[in-house]
Amino acid sequence: MSLTEKKSLQRESVTRKPEWLRVSRKHDPNQQAVEQLLKKLGLNTVCKEANCPNYSECFSQSTATFMILGTNCSRNCHFCNVRHDLPQDIDPDEPKNVAHAVKELGLQYVVVTSVTRDDLPDGGAAHFAATIRDIRQISSNTVVEVLIPDLQGDMDALELITDASPNVISHNMETVAALYPHVRTQADYQRSLKLIAAVKQRSPHIRVKSGIMLGLGETKEQVIELFDDLLQVGCELLTIGQYLAPSLEHHQVVEFLDPSTFDEYGKIARERGFAQVASAPLVRSSYRAGEYACA
Repeated sequence: MSLTEKKSLQRESVTRKPEWLRVSRKHDPNQQAVEQLLKKLGLNTVCKEANCPNYSECFSQSTATFMILGTNCSRNCHFCNVRHDLPQDIDPDEPKNVAHAVKELGLQYVVVTSVTRDDLPDGGAAHFAATIRDIRQISSNTVVEVLIPDLQGDMDALELITDASPNVISHNMETVAALYPHVRTQADYQRSLKLIAAVKQRSPHIRVKSGIMLGLGETKEQVIELFDDLLQVGCELLTIGQYLAPSLEHHQVVEFLDPSTFDEYGKIARERGFAQVASAPLVRSSYRAGEYACA
């Protein structure tokens, strides 16, 4: 067997999904209605842009994670399917359009996230704040979670978001510290931890959340160290899911962990002190977010 053939077989072995990761997508009239509403209002969702395996289920349940500040990310992380390109102009009507969608869908819990906008002086923080306030104005009983980028560690920008008082602020660590140079080359492990710590220090009433992926080459010891680092900075809610490589050009899957391993990690995380943990192969940071954050 040639070297090329061996490499091809190795690549196939790490990209072939096990049975528990195969999602059957069924047509649901609610899904089409949500997609039509988003199109009418000119809104984007991370569900589609990041090719989330759960988007059909979420859309069919009349829920979505809104992605503001365009669809082009200023960073090019090796795990992410969101497009890296020149940043787009900000739509000044986007905050109120998100609010209208929340009201029309009757959402009791909404997640708002964004691409990373390092080109903006505040990283898009003021746009996040405007979106939170517009949702509050038009749908006052809706619980609001924002999943934010690291804002390049700008604490004044973070204050714009905390002052708008979302119920939950989430910032994903994504992976263990040792893999940041390979997976998150433009991010910084300690900077992300400091951002999470600052949320709790400034606004103790806001719940703090993070998410990680497994299967990138991390060890169990490194994962537990990450748990402890998050707990030390006040993180309360945690999601743990299986990494799936968007393409052969992205960081490849090193391991597919079986569901029992995710159960074990979830148990460890709860025992170490997290208030709520969602841990399963298909869990993503915003999947069934309301069930966990409000529990």
